[in-house]
Amino acid sequence: MPYNFDTLIDRRPSNSIKWHRYAPDVLPMWVADMDFRAPEPVLEALRRAIAHGIFGYEEASLSLRETVAARMQRLYNWQVTPEMVIAVPGLESGFNTAAWAVCAPEDGLLVQTPVYPPFLRVPRNVGLVGQPARLRQVNHEYTLHYEVDWEAFESAINLQEARTRMFLLCHPHNPIGQVYSQADLTRMAEICASEDIVICSDEIHSELLLGGVQHTPMAALSPEVAAYTITLIAPSKTFNVAGLFCGFAIIPNESLRRRYQAAIERLTLHVNSLGLIAAETALSGICDDWLKSLCTYLTANRDFLVNYVREHLPGIRTTVPDATYLAWLDCTALLENGQIQGSAHKFFLEKARVALNDGADFGPGGEGFVRLNFGCPRQTLIEALERMSAALREST
Repeated sequence: MPYNFDTLIDRRPSNSIKWHRYAPDVLPMWVADMDFRAPEPVLEALRRAIAHGIFGYEEASLSLRETVAARMQRLYNWQVTPEMVIAVPGLESGFNTAAWAVCAPEDGLLVQTPVYPPFLRVPRNVGLVGQPARLRQVNHEYTLHYEVDWEAFESAINLQEARTRMFLLCHPHNPIGQVYSQADLTRMAEICASEDIVICSDEIHSELLLGGVQHTPMAALSPEVAAYTITLIAPSKTFNVAGLFCGFAIIPNESLRRRYQAAIERLTLHVNSLGLIAAETALSGICDDWLKSLCTYLTANRDFLVNYVREHLPGIRTTVPDATYLAWLDCTALLENGQIQGSAHKFFLEKARVALNDGADFGPGGEGFVRLNFGCPRQTLIEALERMSAALREST
């Protein structure tokens, strides 16, 4: 069945954060939700629920938890049982809950930067010591990629005399779009095991794979690794249902799972009932043809963007993401040569009327960068890039 991702849908009549944060003449390419309709089976399931007309409190059913477990088996040959699956309102609440469950006040939290900004807020939220390990940037002529700086990774452990208790992993990594190799995951896991560090792996983008890349969940490496790993997944990014607030923590270790459940109860977290319905439909497999078409479209958007940067945005490098619909653009050369002033985010907002994420919000290593969301119809992406190109031409 063909799916048309070129259709332009006007989101301004909604209360979309993405489309209402800035003035009407600004093209929003920032917050990570897509400008595509959710797949029709999800919409139909929601219509049936709405027609029923009662929206009381609900909990994750056995059927839903079996669906999550079956999907992990089907995608990764990872043996998950329904009792290992806990529903959460979303992954941001999911990893904050993990920190509450695992850590004591003033414990250390290890993160790799630049990274999704809510990771950087966990220490403040929970009363921990942030321990950033900066990824190593590798530049090419028009592109860049990142590697784990193992010396920085190990040096960040127990930094500032705080005992590192949890490693908050972003896999695939936001904003750089990297899917970590099994070798990298294994080395991270071995280091964490040697230091008695629990791993919380945010894998929300794990099904948005571009160009045939394969994803391995951290916990799928082995039962031994799974015993000290909390895996967070959600249909929200994959099927564009983020506003329904439903995700899942998969925790094989029974003791760790009890602590996590206790933290949920202490924080009084509840999942949206419509989110539970959307999740079961989305993860059942009935939407997988739609997802395959989506990933093909996003891969083409990525490739268009990379080529456009090379040909029309001189002085900018971009990642070539393995996953996500996010490009990470290095504008430091333009700042250093004085072509743009202040910040790249401010320049493109004011001069191009394109709203991007400011790289400075992503922690050490993010200064001088912007993040661009290409989860949109090609026409929207072209317009944003052309505005950016015109602004750069006018600044020379």
